[in-house]
Amino acid sequence: MRREKPKSRGRKILDDIIFIVVVVFLIRTFVFESYRIPSGSMEDTLLIGDFLFGLKFWYGIKIPFANKFIIQWAHPHRGEIVIFRSPYEWRNLVKRCVALGGDIVEIRNKKLYVNGKPIDEPYVKYIDRMTFPGLELDSVTYQRMWERGEFRFFSRPQLLRDNFGPVRVPEGTIFVMGDNRDNSYDSRFFGPLPERYLLGIPFIYWWSWDGTIPLWRVLEKFESVRWYKIGRLIPWRYHYNKW
Repeated sequence: MRREKPKSRGRKILDDIIFIVVVVFLIRTFVFESYRIPSGSMEDTLLIGDFLFGLKFWYGIKIPFANKFIIQWAHPHRGEIVIFRSPYEWRNLVKRCVALGGDIVEIRNKKLYVNGKPIDEPYVKYIDRMTFPGLELDSVTYQRMWERGEFRFFSRPQLLRDNFGPVRVPEGTIFVMGDNRDNSYDSRFFGPLPERYLLGIPFIYWWSWDGTIPLWRVLEKFESVRWYKIGRLIPWRYHYNKW
């Protein structure tokens, strides 16, 4: 029998590098991925400058780089914070699921109603005292424009912010909103979110500092580290007491 030649040192190093790259790729694709909070749309639940790991397998396994599940074993619940790929932009977003397929959503003077019931949302923040009137359209046109995401082109989006709907969330989609309701680009504007765009849920903070301080102010930047958050689990689910 022929004896296999021992691997050279260079070949062993190359094999180790390939193995590490494959493992990291699989973990990043199917298990964990790092996300950064770039805006204040989820304040005060998630802050600008929060870095977190998300669980990518929570809802199922997806085809890499595609918005399609190979297998989906779970669906979002009302009150959950979800990570998803924006349907209209090449970026990831983090919002809260407030309604599911078949639900009727309405906002009256900033207050959220789902299926006609006012929802208790202790996590919600408002930063603008002004309340804008709603958009006056017949219900059929309103529903059609919203489902197609046409409101994102509207010249006065503030008219949708505080008085919205009612609309029925299509099956297979969810309605997402930021906790900072006066400063969030969400389903009020871009329409229902198909579940195929879901990426997972936020799991744990791995770093956090004040994201509003520029990097060149090095001392202030490091003084702004939120040490109390690092390593903490993220409270990603709130159970509505009405359901």
